[in-house]
Amino acid sequence: MGRWRGTAVDGRAGGRLLEDVDVARALAVCAVDPVASILATARIEAAARTGLRGAGGQLWGYEPDGVLTAVCWAGANLVPVVPDRDPRALDAFAALGRTQGRRASSIVGEASAVLGLWDRLAESWPRAREVRADQPSFVIDRAPDVLPDPEVRRTTPADYEVVLPACVRMFVEEVGYSPVSGSGTGPYETRVRTLIAEGWSFARFERGPGPGGRPGGVVFKAELGAVAGGVAQVQGVWVTPGRRGEGLSKAGMAAVVEAARRDIAPVVSLYANHYNTRALATYRAVGFEQVGTYATVLF
Repeated sequence: MGRWRGTAVDGRAGGRLLEDVDVARALAVCAVDPVASILATARIEAAARTGLRGAGGQLWGYEPDGVLTAVCWAGANLVPVVPDRDPRALDAFAALGRTQGRRASSIVGEASAVLGLWDRLAESWPRAREVRADQPSFVIDRAPDVLPDPEVRRTTPADYEVVLPACVRMFVEEVGYSPVSGSGTGPYETRVRTLIAEGWSFARFERGPGPGGRPGGVVFKAELGAVAGGVAQVQGVWVTPGRRGEGLSKAGMAAVVEAARRDIAPVVSLYANHYNTRALATYRAVGFEQVGTYATVLF
């Protein structure tokens, strides 16, 4: 890996591994479309604080004539950011991807970049488990159109043992397998703890038995899975099966939007699968408006 740092893999393709000195320019590329690029921006902002090595991934760049015009975060997820939709940038990133092989669990981001990159990698990388080619991307930058649920709140470390099972159930429904390690200290468990600690985890709880009405099971939950560039992206929206159809997700999402815009970022975004018509209707009712399309290639 190290021998490619700072050098072009293919001079004609124009792609190279970027270094810490390039991070500010990479963030400027992402700032062209903060909503489409948020997943990459979040990792690159972390690299600005800790260095690329500490951020846990690589940063690929495409710079024809010495001008950086596209970037791609290569970590647990591969996230291409190509604001001008230049196909040569995807050629460059595919050259890097073929050289290094598949390490990411997904390719995710703005649909044309994701699908174009996958088209170039499909013959050399292992077969994808699933391609979600149409995931509408939504934004709200104002007060929600429905009243927030007053019982939705930020979760605390004391809620972890109740929140984790709900997160796992949501993940299994969405992806098809359990993300937990069984040890209690795996990456997914750590991720849930981190979101709680950051104040980016929200839930409504059933009132449990016992003195003080301690929280029971989770009724509604959502997390801010990425916060960067003035945008907070909502992920992991879930309502317990026995309470679906009661409108909890509308009021719950309104509460998340209100809290996020007040305390975290002025713009709230999310994306969802096109076939999830009930969820899309909920987001529109809350006041979200579609601004683009994401895609995800899952391995």
